[in-house]
Amino acid sequence: MTPTVQTLLEESIQLELNLARLYTLFNDHFAEDEDFWWQLAMEERSHAALLQQEKKQPQPLAFFPENLLSRDLEALRANNALIVGEAGKFAATPCSRDEAFALALKIEQSAGEAHFQEFMDGENDSLTAEIFRQLASEDKNHARRIREYMKEAGIKEA
Repeated sequence: MTPTVQTLLEESIQLELNLARLYTLFNDHFAEDEDFWWQLAMEERSHAALLQQEKKQPQPLAFFPENLLSRDLEALRANNALIVGEAGKFAATPCSRDEAFALALKIEQSAGEAHFQEFMDGENDSLTAEIFRQLASEDKNHARRIREYMKEAGIKEA
């Protein structure tokens, strides 16, 4: 892997892990939504694990799905910084339930997470891409699921 792809992969793994930590904080604080947040946190950890497996593969770059990762390193870093900052603020002073859902939706629509969804919905002839899609198929479209949950729970979208 080229250093650029390696860096994008590491930043993408960190994004998934940071988001899992944030969702775990939400899980611990909002009892009425704990199952929902726990499921999302587990899925984000699963995404990170899948990316970590890619990182460990001895295969050449030619087999790595080109469209798996966002190419915008600065956006990934900014999103990671946002999530870490929000998690720190939440740990010190928890936000409201509505604000937690609005934040999760904002993050899921941002660089990295939105790109992951585009990859999941897209097509690629790579066997690695197809295996990755199959492994993560149950974890699709967090933004849509958050919106649906918000609607069912009577939480207005900001």
